Amino acid sequence: MVRINHDIEIPDTEFEFTYARSGGPGGQNVNKVNSKAVLRWNPSACASLPPGVLRRFLSRYHNRMTREGDIVLHSQRYRDQGRNTADCIERLREMILAVVAPPVQRKKTRPSRGANRRRLENKKQASEKKQNRRRPRMDD
Repeated sequence: MVRINHDIEIPDTEFEFTYARSGGPGGQNVNKVNSKAVLRWNPSACASLPPGVLRRFLSRYHNRMTREGDIVLHSQRYRDQGRNTADCIERLREMILAVVAPPVQRKKTRPSRGANRRRLENKKQASEKKQNRRRPRMDD
């Protein structure tokens, strides 16, 4: 089980891992070992996610999904398969945690009467300051 928070746990059976040879440094070992981890997960088929979390997850990460509705994450940050697998799971966990809390609805507010008065006074002072910079008029 992958524990997201105290309410959400996803069974390991929902994840599909494949492994490939990763690029980058590693010497002779890089050509022999499949250390890159690729995680495929279908959030729509997950019964563990609450409906609100699933809806927010799908709307936020719809551009990262395949046509089949799978999220594909890969990691080749480390030189061993186990750490890359754990990195994929941790990145998925962070993605889900980002949408667990519903967005806070903004409350409409109005500026106070004093705030409006101060704003208008500041505007008037700035205007007078600029008026005083002008060349004086020559009245006959």
